[in-house]
Amino acid sequence: MNGWSLDETFILSVILILVSSMTSSSMVEEEHYIWYFLISTFYLLLLRKTAQSLCAVRFQSSFFTQNGQSREGYFRMCFVFLLLTSGRVLRGWHQGGVNWTSLPDISKWLEQAGSQYVKSLQLISAFLVISIGLFALFSIESKGKCFQMVRLSFLISGLLVLLHITKYQDYTFSSTNYGATLLVQIIYAILGVATIGTVVALPWVIPFSTSKICPTDNTISPLFLSIHEKFPLVELRDSLYVIGWAFVLCWCLLQLLLQQPINTTPILLLLLQILAGTLYFARSGTHHKEWVEIAAFYYLGMAGHFALGNTNTLATIDVAGAFIGISSHSTLLSGILMFIITYASPMFILLSLVMYISMKNMAHLVIPEKAGPGDHLMMMLGFSCLVPLVINSILLTAYTVVLLLMQNHLFVWSVFSPKYLYVCATAVCTYIGVFIVAATGFYAYFVLVMRKQKPYSC
Repeated sequence: MNGWSLDETFILSVILILVSSMTSSSMVEEEHYIWYFLISTFYLLLLRKTAQSLCAVRFQSSFFTQNGQSREGYFRMCFVFLLLTSGRVLRGWHQGGVNWTSLPDISKWLEQAGSQYVKSLQLISAFLVISIGLFALFSIESKGKCFQMVRLSFLISGLLVLLHITKYQDYTFSSTNYGATLLVQIIYAILGVATIGTVVALPWVIPFSTSKICPTDNTISPLFLSIHEKFPLVELRDSLYVIGWAFVLCWCLLQLLLQQPINTTPILLLLLQILAGTLYFARSGTHHKEWVEIAAFYYLGMAGHFALGNTNTLATIDVAGAFIGISSHSTLLSGILMFIITYASPMFILLSLVMYISMKNMAHLVIPEKAGPGDHLMMMLGFSCLVPLVINSILLTAYTVVLLLMQNHLFVWSVFSPKYLYVCATAVCTYIGVFIVAATGFYAYFVLVMRKQKPYSC
């Protein structure tokens, strides 16, 4: 393993651990403990690596260089502590699995304390989620009409979601009367138009300038500047930053509507984890390989999947939320909403990769001078699309073999078959998320290249 760092070895070991655990019915039933343990261990490895880099800076750098690098190191350490703290709260929110569901957890304590506590925490969490997303959009310096429309659309959607929570949502379920259904349908329409409109229109109207929308450190090499004269990489990052926030805020608002009220706080904690992880990796430069960072996000999404109360049994699927905003019975629409609720965390992570791509430092890209547009695009999108597909393909293939070997097992129908349905659905979720990320990047890039070669007046 000479030349391999500890975090790279651990990321690959996670796949081996997961494949091995699939052969045990008890490990399948209590899979959430594996994910909690693995993701917490990875956070501790990040903390260790950050502490090592701080020690190295103190001994090797001059005073002025040391001061700046130490500040960055302390920021990264704060992000790791935020990841550890929010991860611990998520772990204790729901007691999932099969054998220990009767043990106390945070959600049971809140429900036993009274509905007013659940309602108050739901309102506070929803307000914080909406405030974080709107703060990111309103902190963008550009004052173009497109940006104003994006901000206004999500502001209206956020206010309508808060109105729905205060007026129609009980602490256990949402109202299904006409007023509540109409309000949710209006929210669906505004969110759909705002998100799709942002993806389609923003690359056409974003200005070509030296100012940057993305707030992270952009250490740009001379080679990168020469490449940018031909290809709009800076404008692409700015477009993906705004589109990424549109994806994240749209998904959060959907989950605030569809999830059980007790799950509003886990949505907030997942958002904080995504932001902390993205900022940590954006500030870490080349301390971690990019495939390690993408794999870590994928693992975070799976841990969040179980933190929202999901298990490998079909009984924990939230069927009630699949009818919110539907005025008449529709198997297709209810199935889509059920899929959105069940796979809230994995899809959340995949959609946030658009924002991660925009905030990742470009200095590490080694791009040949004679490279074409496709080469530049693949350098930016390659790992973000391939790593989730590879991990998912390995797990899907391994569990297919396990299921064939366990076809005569006593628990083949009660344990292994439902798990296989979840694995297949996770594959569908991964394909959809990766397609959205790839399509968004390709569309924005080629629109900007076309505008760069033939100036477009807007």
